[in-house]
Amino acid sequence: MKAWRQTSPTGRTLLIAVLFTGLTTFMFLPLLAIQLTAQGISASRTGFLVGLLAFSNQGFSLLCGMLVDRCGARRVMMAGFALRIAGYLLLALGGGTRLTPIVAGIVTLGVGGSMLGLSIKTLLVSEDSVEPRTMLALRATFVNIGVVLGPALGAAVYPFGFPFILGACVLSHLVLGLRLAFRPLTARPRPRPAAARDAAPDAPGWARWQWIPLSLVGVAYWAIYSQLNVVMPITAHAMTGSTAAISVVFTINGALVVLCQYTLLRHVFRRTATRTLLAIGFLAFGCAYAVLIPRAGWFSLLAFVLPVTAAEMLVGPSLDEQAIKASSTRGTGRALGTMAAAGAFGSLLGASMGGFLLQTLRGGSGVWLAIIGLSVGAAAACLLLPKDRAHHVANTHPANTPRPTTSPEPAQ
Repeated sequence: MKAWRQTSPTGRTLLIAVLFTGLTTFMFLPLLAIQLTAQGISASRTGFLVGLLAFSNQGFSLLCGMLVDRCGARRVMMAGFALRIAGYLLLALGGGTRLTPIVAGIVTLGVGGSMLGLSIKTLLVSEDSVEPRTMLALRATFVNIGVVLGPALGAAVYPFGFPFILGACVLSHLVLGLRLAFRPLTARPRPRPAAARDAAPDAPGWARWQWIPLSLVGVAYWAIYSQLNVVMPITAHAMTGSTAAISVVFTINGALVVLCQYTLLRHVFRRTATRTLLAIGFLAFGCAYAVLIPRAGWFSLLAFVLPVTAAEMLVGPSLDEQAIKASSTRGTGRALGTMAAAGAFGSLLGASMGGFLLQTLRGGSGVWLAIIGLSVGAAAACLLLPKDRAHHVANTHPANTPRPTTSPEPAQ
């Protein structure tokens, strides 16, 4: 793969870290609720604890992004590895009436994951010889390899005991953390074209015209995407009569992302403006939920997977890319943190509204029409974003540009 060859040794190590941290995370995450209830924790407390993990991971993202800009991505990344290891160890100490280690472990895991994810993403998009869109696509591909393989690996190890899964998580984070701690960084933030530098000062006018609509689009994306975890499992079971139906959806979705994410953004839409990609992605969301209106059982469900996966592949990385373009040179961490914070709010709002609509409309077509309306509205909102063609960075830094000398810490 050309982009892999162009990526610096540090960038490759970071991508491998994304793969293995994702793999071990999805080894334990689907089994967390099962393990907690097996330890005698009530279903209501288990639900709260699982939700607390998601909140801790996204709710502190803006603060973590500011730390990346202020303290440097390497330091925040090392702190993230340390917190994740501590969180896994605390989970191993809890159980039954010992809720304090579990709560502390879950919060520590969430905050550590936020620090780790934002710092690694910041370093990846700072690769000087590979454009941010390509690095974001590669990162999404490596993440989804973990999403696809992690649950199966976790299910295979679980009969030996949940501590073995936690041990694998600790070991992977320890090895990767030590590997990255002693590797010199070879990436530094790319210089921007003059037009981009002039367009990205931290000024009120810039905030009004870029961050407000961009944040709203981010909220809309996660509100729609959260329906995969709220409305779709219930609907898939009702349409097919199978409890495994939603698992089929997620498996096909993850496999398609692994196979197509890089090609779609790197080759098919290489020269397409970011706001256009966002609009196309949201329209794909609308198409995905439209095919559910006939309620044609497995046919509707399988037809749903392709457009919803296309939407995920287009919108997720494009939001981060647009945020990076809108940020100042030293504000990449804060920009990515802002989008993650929008995701936290959107996920909470979407999950709440999805459940409300499902209950109020009794699973009728009105649920899908509401989601379709939100998708079309978000696509229209994307047109409010500044038009900024994706290849301007690549033109500034062609692939054959010599790599700069090693610097001990990237400027943020």
